[in-house]
Amino acid sequence: MVDLSYLETLNAEQREAVFHSGSPLLILAGAGSGKTRVITTKIAYLVDALGIPARSILAVTFTNKAAREMYERALQLSPRTEGVMIKTFHSFGVWLLRLYGERLGLARDFAIYDDEDARALLSSILDGSQRRHLSRYAWAISRAKDYALGPEDDLSSILEDDDFPELYARYEDRLRDTGNVDFGDLILLPLRLLKEHEDVRRKVHAAFRVVMVDEYQDSNVAQFFLLRELYGPETYLCVVGDEDQSIYRFRGAEVRNILDFPDAFEGTHIVRLETNYRSTETILRAASGVIAHNEGRLGKTLRPIRQGGDVIRILSFPSAEEEAAYWARFLREEGWEDVAVLYRAHYQSRLLELALAREGVPYRVVGSLRFYEREEVKDLLAFLRLVLNPRDEVSFLRVINKPPRGIGAKSQKAIISHARGTGSTLVEVLREGVVPGKAGASMVEFARFLDHIGERLSRMDLASWMEDLLKESGLWDYYQGFDDYTARQKLENLQELLALARSYPGGRDGLLAFLEYVALEGSLDRGSGDGVVLITMHNTKGLEFSKVIITGLEEGVFPSWAASSPEDIEEERRLFYVALTRAKDGLFLSWAQTRNIRGRRSFQQASRFLREIPPECLSPSYEEEEEEDFPVGSRIYHDDYGYGMVVERRHNGNLLVVKVRFETGYTCEFLPSYTPLERIRHE
Repeated sequence: MVDLSYLETLNAEQREAVFHSGSPLLILAGAGSGKTRVITTKIAYLVDALGIPARSILAVTFTNKAAREMYERALQLSPRTEGVMIKTFHSFGVWLLRLYGERLGLARDFAIYDDEDARALLSSILDGSQRRHLSRYAWAISRAKDYALGPEDDLSSILEDDDFPELYARYEDRLRDTGNVDFGDLILLPLRLLKEHEDVRRKVHAAFRVVMVDEYQDSNVAQFFLLRELYGPETYLCVVGDEDQSIYRFRGAEVRNILDFPDAFEGTHIVRLETNYRSTETILRAASGVIAHNEGRLGKTLRPIRQGGDVIRILSFPSAEEEAAYWARFLREEGWEDVAVLYRAHYQSRLLELALAREGVPYRVVGSLRFYEREEVKDLLAFLRLVLNPRDEVSFLRVINKPPRGIGAKSQKAIISHARGTGSTLVEVLREGVVPGKAGASMVEFARFLDHIGERLSRMDLASWMEDLLKESGLWDYYQGFDDYTARQKLENLQELLALARSYPGGRDGLLAFLEYVALEGSLDRGSGDGVVLITMHNTKGLEFSKVIITGLEEGVFPSWAASSPEDIEEERRLFYVALTRAKDGLFLSWAQTRNIRGRRSFQQASRFLREIPPECLSPSYEEEEEEDFPVGSRIYHDDYGYGMVVERRHNGNLLVVKVRFETGYTCEFLPSYTPLERIRHE
């Protein structure tokens, strides 16, 4: 007798998903709805109740960790599931190519090039001027493969560059000559194999009676095409995902895959998992109210198991520095156990790290390096130290060939050896051009740059001088050449460092003071690894916390200034939805009226997403008589902006929004319930 007692823990909608068979199945799994339980239980049920051999089931997910966890949980439910194939898309591609790759001219022992290997191969076919854009070309090739596009296809949507198709073709030829593959090939080549070789496709269809895909909203176009080839006449297909949590378009994910699934696979049955076991009713109502503004969704309504819950607090601060300081004090006083502070971009962590360290609150930066450990930050600081100390070998080695100047390791050793032997500074040795040929010429040119930038130090304010150094050294262009998402992160971090320098005077003394501050700030005691979690919204996917603080909720920060199209805004809104639904018990939101943006102090407006939260979810409550305190034409005073006049007012539900034009000419929108606005009744 087969034990099916594991079915007793399922709710009605989960049981519907597990018991379904026959037609393609799309499971729309809302946040906190027990998605993994449903997938693993369905695998066990297919084996135990329907008699499908475990080896005939293929389940695909997106990380090796998720694949391992899914396999282990299925085994815990039923030992009969041993042998089910649970792999990532890429590891499945490897498996298929090891079996049948010879049909495409691949040897069974082909190697897989990682990103660094692929960049090195691409670099070998680029000329000198093209190498400046190595990162951008490498990203473009990877993105083209995400969209199942080859060199012969129209690539204008990937990269507007006349040289790109030819470079892509040469890269592919060189890659095939080596007999190896890159990560994009692990999807494209299996796709080609199944399309071009009917006998292979029939064998794969016979081998897998069931194909399941987890986190389907994160699939890209090439993966969709591969799934379509894996789907045969007798295949039972089941995908699980949530269109409201599709937040990885910058990695190639295509939300249309899940939205169009019913059209792509005829007869699709949809099951919605809408019972949420994680968050309070208040938090879910807020998240649902926000995501309802998106048009690109199939739709679901989350129902909370946990009724009630504390109202959500929104706080406004005069500056980003005060925002960070407040939350550090809050965490010191209220406790930091199972608390996460979320932000949109990596550069925002610097102020939070500093404030928490000053308050003695331990923290962990999850998913990224601490601010001063980031490559681009260390690069710029190395340039600064080398200008001050031309004998600094560590800084010299870091920047001498970054961006690439044709000064290789052998030449670098020769420079250092000559400097040590003669007592000269490294820059003096560079001027001498001790190495012949192009490397020597590059050394002289680099020395001239250091001389010229050093001479200007005493004549400029520190931030402007650093900005000149950043641009003229080639470092800015170097990082701008990375793929759009990575470049934006790195340039924002560099701009954050420039913004920090604005409070320091020019000259050597100012630079020394700045570097001293950075060194001390970067070495502050961070406490244990069990403190508050600092994490970007993207990295919270799949996580949950008792309390969540979301900071920097301002236009231009979140949604990001780079979100220019309606599709971009919808993805940013989905990201906010993911952030909101990470909270189990408490949710706190904040924004700053001023912040350093791209190296400049900027006046900020509250994020549009705050106005989309249903007012009944928020604290404090709103009284109608208070709203009447700000009619159009009334004079107001704001501590930071001065005097102004209300020129427009509107409501979002019961939430009052006023637009104020200040005497300075600056116009800003405010939520009076959260912002200290004083009405001037008597002049």
